[in-house]
Amino acid sequence: MSESYFLYHSIGQYPGKARDLAGAMAEFAFVWGKPDDGQWDHVLGARQRFIDRWRAILNAAPQTVTTFENVTSAVHALLLSLPSGHLRGRKVLVGADCFPSNHFLLNGMAEKYGFTLLTVALRQGAAHVEDEDFLDHWTPEVGLALLTWVSSTTSHRIALREMVAHGRRMGSLIGVDITQAAGLLPFDVASPEVDFAASTSLKWMCGTPGAGVLYLSPRLISHCQPELRGWFSQENPFNWDITRFSYASDIRRFDNGTPGVIAAFASLAALDWHAAQDKVALLAHNRALTGRIIEAADTLGLPLLTPRDADKRGGSVMLRLPVTLPAAEVVAGLRAQGITTDHRSQTLRLSPGVITTMAGTERLVAALTKLVA
Repeated sequence: MSESYFLYHSIGQYPGKARDLAGAMAEFAFVWGKPDDGQWDHVLGARQRFIDRWRAILNAAPQTVTTFENVTSAVHALLLSLPSGHLRGRKVLVGADCFPSNHFLLNGMAEKYGFTLLTVALRQGAAHVEDEDFLDHWTPEVGLALLTWVSSTTSHRIALREMVAHGRRMGSLIGVDITQAAGLLPFDVASPEVDFAASTSLKWMCGTPGAGVLYLSPRLISHCQPELRGWFSQENPFNWDITRFSYASDIRRFDNGTPGVIAAFASLAALDWHAAQDKVALLAHNRALTGRIIEAADTLGLPLLTPRDADKRGGSVMLRLPVTLPAAEVVAGLRAQGITTDHRSQTLRLSPGVITTMAGTERLVAALTKLVA
């Protein structure tokens, strides 16, 4: 039952999503399969509208956002584009509660590119990295810090403004993975001003896989020379003189070869839906349902891994299940009752969104009560 859908930390849903997605795919098939010369104008226009929707979400200036398949590929491209030697002999700072894919990437790049990956550890028994611990490790030797705005395993939200202010004093480049809360919580790339930000469209914007984005501050774009470059990296992609290449003056320099457009095309209807919503109401709905889950967790004696303070969390509630109650069995038991959740080890992850109702949340609470008992 859709009213008991709690997977917005993974895949967001909205009323009519399947219909809109089917319509977009049919439209793409019709345009791309039509034997005329109108394909590229149509699909590249849709890609640009997708980018513009994301610019509005980020409050980003024109020509500062482009598409990527995912956050990992965006961060990789950004690091390789930095001036030669910028990170050599310096540190890249990240928290142990970052999305694992980012850590896998950075750990694999460290030796080859001459930087030290400094991972801020969890305190004994803690579920997330404390902000003060991250700041204690953030010294002038840090060339770049990759912040996780909201954790995917605890929904802990960092004090972004304080973090960025500290990073400016240290002289570091500051990037933010905003995937877990973008589109639900307000985010402004200019307040506080970050150097880059990356996200996907999967979650609160309800898009498809492959529809990722990278924002880069206009102050830095001209200093970046992406290693992967191609005809779309140029000011004029139709320059055919192979002896004359020059990067576009804006974010298009990250666009390399012929762009993949299907994910942006498929996700545009979802971003159009999102743009039409009352964002205050979306957040208030989420807060009401997450508040009920937290109340139930207290009643059931399930340890809360998510901060109680709404200003210190994203849109999810994570609960630690007892070792006597295997999480996979709990998730399967809930699924059998039409309640959609997931888990990471013994952490039950619950993220209510627009199609989730209070009645559906009460069904979750009742089912959990029986399973825990």
